[in-house]
Amino acid sequence: MPKASVTRQIASEKQKLIDFVLDIEKYPEFIPFCINSKVYEKNDNEDQIAIIADLTIGKKPFVDTYKSDVRYHKKNDTIHVTNIGGPLKHLENNWKFIQKENYTEVQFDVDFEIKNKFLNMIMTKSFQFGLNKIADAFQKRAENL
Repeated sequence: MPKASVTRQIASEKQKLIDFVLDIEKYPEFIPFCINSKVYEKNDNEDQIAIIADLTIGKKPFVDTYKSDVRYHKKNDTIHVTNIGGPLKHLENNWKFIQKENYTEVQFDVDFEIKNKFLNMIMTKSFQFGLNKIADAFQKRAENL
């Protein structure tokens, strides 16, 4: 299973970055290979925000949609994402936001497996490169907010 992590220091307030990551419907505007997104459900309570959303990702002819359960835990400023449908056999990613004096440290890790063994093998080889491109896109967009 491809696994990777990335840490970035972004010149922005922690809460703005958290809100930015939770604004899933805007992902196609700036994330490489993200074609579409749709939020089906969003529940905000005292302890957490829970979102059920689809992301359509890929590059033709390899385009697929997967459904995720996104949980923002307010007390520890973390976001935990798991898949609940689509081409992924397994998906787990975590965001952690740590406010520093002049920036926010954002830690992101992802662990996933595609059901199609051939595509999984291809993704494993290029995964860190792809993750860095996505992290670059998030950071660039966040710094321009």
